[in-house]
Amino acid sequence: MSTSQTIKLNITIGDEEFSTRLYDNQTIRALIEKLPLSIVMEDLHRNEKFYYFSEKLLTESVIPGNIKAGDIMLYGDNCLVIFYESISSSFSYTRLGYIDDVEKFAQAVGDGDIHVSFDLVED
Repeated sequence: MSTSQTIKLNITIGDEEFSTRLYDNQTIRALIEKLPLSIVMEDLHRNEKFYYFSEKLLTESVIPGNIKAGDIMLYGDNCLVIFYESISSSFSYTRLGYIDDVEKFAQAVGDGDIHVSFDLVED
């Protein structure tokens, strides 16, 4: 996985837009094919939002240990997860990217389900 090269993405929640950087890997390339994407993400444990895709994506799973607020990951092979609180975890994830302004994002998501739009940023 290349973490040195990133792909820009905007995540929109309500009228707030968040700049996001995605790692250039096989999972992200498959995810980009789904963009633009508009989904409802459910809350879990008041620290993350998640959404299950109907199809499987390629993975490069690792056990990250410490997960930072703003991290975007894939759990298993079809569950998109965005963390809005930092946690420690022994579960395996594929790292997808991160949100730049984590504090603003955490305030915007609250602890309920949210409608989220994902759009690729053209350079």
